[in-house]
Amino acid sequence: MTVRTMWTQRDAGAPNAVAVAGESPFATPFDDPILIFGLAMVIFLVAPLALERYRLPGIVGIILVGAAIGPNGVDLLERDATIQLLGEVGLVYLMFVAGLEINLDQFVEYRDRSVVFGLLSFLVPQAVGTVVGVSLLDLPFGAASLFAAIFASHTLLAYPVVNRLGIATNEAVTATIGGTILTDTLALLVLAVVIAATDGTLDAAFWLRLGVGLTAFFVGVWLLVPRLGRWFFRGRAEESYFEFLFVMAVLFLCAFLAELVGVEHIVGAFLAGLALNRLVPETGPLMNRIEFVGNALFIPFFLLSVGMLVDVRVLFAGADTLLIAGSLLVMLFPTKYAAAWATGRLYGYDRDEIRSMFGLSIGQAAAALAIVQIGFETGVPGFDFAMINAVVLMILVVSVVSPALVERSGGVLARTRERRPYDPDETPQRILVPVSSESRHAESLLDLAFAIRDPRVREPVHAVSVVRPESLARTRSRVAAAEDRLADLEEYAAGAEVPIEGHARIDHNVASGLVRSALENRISTLVIGWDGARSREQQVFGHTIDQVLRRTTQLTLVGRVHDPLNATRRIVLILPPGIDRNDGFPEALRTVKLLAERTGAPIRILAVRDDPEQFADALSGVDPGVSETLESAVDWTALRSRLREAVRAEDLVVCVSARRNDPGWHPELQTLPKHISRLTAGNFVIMYPATEEREDDRRFLRLE
Repeated sequence: MTVRTMWTQRDAGAPNAVAVAGESPFATPFDDPILIFGLAMVIFLVAPLALERYRLPGIVGIILVGAAIGPNGVDLLERDATIQLLGEVGLVYLMFVAGLEINLDQFVEYRDRSVVFGLLSFLVPQAVGTVVGVSLLDLPFGAASLFAAIFASHTLLAYPVVNRLGIATNEAVTATIGGTILTDTLALLVLAVVIAATDGTLDAAFWLRLGVGLTAFFVGVWLLVPRLGRWFFRGRAEESYFEFLFVMAVLFLCAFLAELVGVEHIVGAFLAGLALNRLVPETGPLMNRIEFVGNALFIPFFLLSVGMLVDVRVLFAGADTLLIAGSLLVMLFPTKYAAAWATGRLYGYDRDEIRSMFGLSIGQAAAALAIVQIGFETGVPGFDFAMINAVVLMILVVSVVSPALVERSGGVLARTRERRPYDPDETPQRILVPVSSESRHAESLLDLAFAIRDPRVREPVHAVSVVRPESLARTRSRVAAAEDRLADLEEYAAGAEVPIEGHARIDHNVASGLVRSALENRISTLVIGWDGARSREQQVFGHTIDQVLRRTTQLTLVGRVHDPLNATRRIVLILPPGIDRNDGFPEALRTVKLLAERTGAPIRILAVRDDPEQFADALSGVDPGVSETLESAVDWTALRSRLREAVRAEDLVVCVSARRNDPGWHPELQTLPKHISRLTAGNFVIMYPATEEREDDRRFLRLE
């Protein structure tokens, strides 16, 4: 059901504009691939910037320029097979990114909202359109149903606006994105049924093939892709472009398989995004690469391709075209708004959330074009050139209206989100990651720091390397090596678009250097790596880390993070008795929940010697919302037994511990890190909540 070829006003038998000897390279339409691609890049750069000066969505500029330079405009570019290919790739990519960026826990928790909105957004337009098609346009019932399906579906034309504003995790927007896949699937099922009825193949075998194919596809992708992804990511020693290629292979394979079972490729793309959602961290280099390639290249080509379909001359093509186009638009706006309004009233969304839902759901392109094109090629009554031109005219109108509505209402949602208080004590989050020139897993520690970094904070991540002084030449050499390592980390962080500041300092005592660096840079959170090895002077971790813990008060994460965080299947959170009396416990909980949201992993909570329900209120009062289960262990021995039986290599074990003499401290916490390091081969983190400042801070600064 995918649109493979598109109509143009050009005579199919006309000679191709192939450059011949003596012919100008600027003869139109352009045929030089370098010139065509260069012109596209100029459009993608200039058009959004020009419209943003007038507070209009940049994507509208690309669509309008596409209409102006396309075969129905000044004819600079032909909508040939290459443009169509890149346009389809852009649409598939757009739906894939939407599936990746959706808050999967929120999507699952509030799936009823997506189902309700998806059904209303399809059924209301479908019913109204079918009645109008039969009564006013004199179409047979099957053709009228197909006519209604044109605008009962919707395409997320304005999703680039949502992505730029950062509101994809808003509950109403999530419901709209989730509802899109339902509306498009139902609309394309209507297409399949009507075409089968027209061809005389609407029998039991048709329904059996469709039902079995869809079930096998959805179940297969949902079960196999995450397992394949975890296997691949765990096998990669370091982040590289192979991860991006793996994601692209999964995307287009799923899109192709969707077509094989009888649904549109955008359904497969969206499902691929959902299946990989938990494996692609929101803040990592991989997500940055995916978004960069999409926003800079593929999605603009989709918008340009849509614009090149537009032909303003259809306004003068006759009364039939205007009548059909007017009918489509008159039915589209009120029916889609009714669905958004009803869903909003049912679930308590405010005015701007309802308007954002409405703006997203009126976008039309892919499914509408597929339906009208295939209906025309199959000979469905009423699907003629007037219908085609009317659909193109509808796309022109909604291509301007949809992004503009989302820009206005989504901007209000984004500003409201930014105005939310970051922290009751208004302390900015500043993260420090100690590294050494010999460290092999510093990038993994940075990934952990990125995962717990609050998105509303613009502070850089600090990395420090402390060098012990030796001879002058030897010290210079070690400082140079530390600076080179810090430069590598800065390059790595640039891939995730996270600013990083590196510090190389000389100190006889490494712990003192770390403590001073934390004080000088007003650090709120430390992320320290530990290899799990035993040392002669070890009390908990080792001489240096133990000193840092004694001489700091900040939230501190000590972890062995060797495997990719995006392969995390579950977070096992250990809560010792009385830890909820620690003043820094809410901040520690929020950090764990933020880590769960970024990795997409549910949290399994093990409360030692405490009723786990006593933590329910504390959990519910801390954002973000993630999936949690509460269990208890009667004592420390039972805890170790539970961990030995239940923890798998792909789990991330997190223990909220406490510094000595702080609420929640217990002697067992001194040996628990060593036990955890032996019980699991995977990642684990020991988290020490922030505590009150010490009265005598001189000992935190003196050399030891």
